[in-house]
Parts: sequence; C-alpha cells; structure tokens
Amino acid sequence: MADINRIDLKQLRVFRALLKERNVTRAAARMGMTQQAVSAQLAKLRDTFEDRLFLRAGQGVIPTPLAEQLEPRINAVFESLSELIKPTGFSPATVQATYVISATDYAVAVVLPRLMRRVRELAPGLKLIVRDFESDRLPSLLASGDVDLSLTFPAFAPDNCQTLWLFSEHHICVTRQDSHLHQQRMTIGDIADLPQLIVSPARANLIGSADEWFASKGYKRNIVMSVPSFSAAPACIAATDCIAFLPSRILPHPLVRALELDQSPPCFDVIAAWHPRSSQDALHRWILSLLQQEFPR
Repeated sequence: MADINRIDLKQLRVFRALLKERNVTRAAARMGMTQQAVSAQLAKLRDTFEDRLFLRAGQGVIPTPLAEQLEPRINAVFESLSELIKPTGFSPATVQATYVISATDYAVAVVLPRLMRRVRELAPGLKLIVRDFESDRLPSLLASGDVDLSLTFPAFAPDNCQTLWLFSEHHICVTRQDSHLHQQRMTIGDIADLPQLIVSPARANLIGSADEWFASKGYKRNIVMSVPSFSAAPACIAATDCIAFLPSRILPHPLVRALELDQSPPCFDVIAAWHPRSSQDALHRWILSLLQQEFPR
C-alpha cells in the first residue's frame, strides 16, 4: 500500500508532466530537469504505488490504468495547493472569528468602548474576549497566541513586541469632594507629605508611576494605600483623607475633585502591543486600523 510519507511534491509534478506530455524528454524539458532526474523520480513513484504507472509506447509513454485513476486525485492535490497560497480577501461584514484582548482597567474604560462600538457596527460576526491584564505573563500569552492584542502602557509592553501609539495621557491630582485642600493652590512640596493612594495594576506594592517625578523634584511621596484598578480608586479616595493622581480621561468622577497644582507629572503614552507573528494577519490589521481611526494622531 502507498505510504504518503514517501511522496514529495516533486514526484507529483513529474507525474503530472508525464501525463500531459506522454514523453520523458518533453516532460523533463517542461520541468527544467534532466531525463535522468525525471526517470529517477518516476522510479520512486513506481516503488511507492507498486505499479509501473507509465509504459513505453513508440517514442513516448502511456499511463497504466492505475495512473489514469490517480490523475484526478493528483490534480485535486494541486488545486488545493493553489487555494492554499491564494490571497484571501478580508471582509469585516462576513468574518466569523474570535479575537482576544488583554487590557488594563484603564484601557477597558477609555479605549475598549470605542473599539467595541465599531466592531459591532462593522463586524457583527466577530467575537471579542477581554481578559485581565497580566504583565508578568504577557510575553508568553502573546507569543502563544492566547492573546492577540494588549492595550497597555509602554512600561508593560514586552521588548519583542510591535506597538501602535494611541494617544498621550496625563495625570490629575484629586481628592474627595469635601476636602479642605480645594481652598488653595498647592505645590508639589505641599502634597508630597500628604497621604497618597496609588493604582498598581501589575503588582501589589506601594510603588507608583509618579515616584520618579517627585524624586526629581527632591521629594519622597507618602504612599499609604495601593489598589489594583483605577475603577476602585475614586470610592477609596472619597472614603479617606488620601489624594491620588488619576488619568484625565477617566475624569470627571462624582466622588472626587481635582486639586489645583502649580505643576503636574509628565505625560505618558497609551499603546497597543502585539507579537510580530500577528502582523500580517488581516483581522489583526483591521483591528489596528479601527484603533487608528478612533485615536488619530
């Protein structure tokens, strides 16, 4: 019985050429091979199928009954290969797929609603899965394809990933609505010693993104609380005497109020990140195009 592992594409191409030309010399010329090379491939085919396949007849060859039976099957193989390499068109309206996004809770609040609205309008058959942001596992999740895209900040993007800049953001210092701190314009020196809450989505610690800014001014922050999400921050601020620096795009919020400062921390970027393996995928490129439309430069 023929063993598929013993057949390679060159042998099948020789088979087709012999069927068409019915002559070893012309088949060799058609394929750019020597007659000896064609005969060697034919010998392998004969051994695999345990049949002569082509018999000498005058100045050429004729196929055996088995070769004639194999002809439509081999033609089907090459038709399938042609379909395999044929560029496939991408239509958002007809796509049926699932796309997985890892996003910080900031991105869930600010970026995803706009993206999801466009997806539902243009690609109703596309299913989006949004999973928790795991900075430590992000490189492996992207590399394995378990996550298609991450919406995050540059500090969390793996070094081997490609990125798309979405927009720049800045922090606003806030405190609870009834705080007496609203009565004055404050400096960084005024607030450095105040009890502060930070948002630490990656690791549970008391290290905040504005620490270096305070240090560059000669101050050390008095961080007394850490929460894992921006969505949890306003209620915690409203219930305590803490101040916090929150991204401007999640404000205003009814539970907190901005303080008037003489200066603010530097802006930071919001990006989309993905593994290079996805760069040529039509669906992935379409998702990126939606993000570019929603957040133009």
